[in-house]
Amino acid sequence: MDRRSPGSPDKAEHVWATMRAFVESNAHNGALRERLGLGLGVGRLKALLLLKESPLSLGQIAAAHGVDAAYATIVVNKLESLGLVRRTLDPDDRRRKLVALTAAGRAAVVLAEEALSAAPPAFNTLSDAELDQLTALLARLLSTPEHPAAE
Repeated sequence: MDRRSPGSPDKAEHVWATMRAFVESNAHNGALRERLGLGLGVGRLKALLLLKESPLSLGQIAAAHGVDAAYATIVVNKLESLGLVRRTLDPDDRRRKLVALTAAGRAAVVLAEEALSAAPPAFNTLSDAELDQLTALLARLLSTPEHPAAE
């Protein structure tokens, strides 16, 4: 079989299930939320990471998450109660409030990014050649028409 010939759908589904199982078994989100005291759900962690670049309005946070404004408000309220964000008036529109990270929030983002970018220990069992091969395969998957943003 040519390397560029498509594999069977059954084999592709098996590989996908294996990849999902690996990623899910190495997810850092639960431990990270616990370490940061964020509680259940991923919304709080996502909001912290969104605010890394600049303050955002509640509407912008909701849109970026694909949630309604009420849920975004609940997330921000919890982050504010933990001292990770603060609300300020938008200097361009005093009817709107912006949500910004506090110093503790910035520290939490650094911690989160470090934890999320750490490779699972299982990667240490692969040789450099195997890691190169895996990288090449994943890059090829990301360069398909279904993933134009990854190019």
